[in-house]
Amino acid sequence: MSIDHYTFRVTWLPEDGEHVGLCAEFPSLSWLAGTPESALDGIRKLVAEVVTDMRASGEPIPVPFAEKHYSGEFRVRIPPEVHRALAIQAAEQGVSLNRLASAKLSA
Repeated sequence: MSIDHYTFRVTWLPEDGEHVGLCAEFPSLSWLAGTPESALDGIRKLVAEVVTDMRASGEPIPVPFAEKHYSGEFRVRIPPEVHRALAIQAAEQGVSLNRLASAKLSA
């Protein structure tokens, strides 16, 4: 598995005055740097080191989100009143409850 398949992100931290590199599959890791490019390079190198250490110690290595299979289905428990309100809203819009919920989640 290549670290190129992991989900990296760089954002600005105004309180630190620096960019931070993050990896979604390793939420406890971060790398601060003065430029976005340096933050990305730093977090990529850090993840590579951690994966190497995990592999050497026999620890399970997180699977990149890009390599996981997603069925497109998950269950959400909501109060009956919310379910009713959403069902009414879907009916009034002439769409299925599933389509309404999907649209709301993706907004």
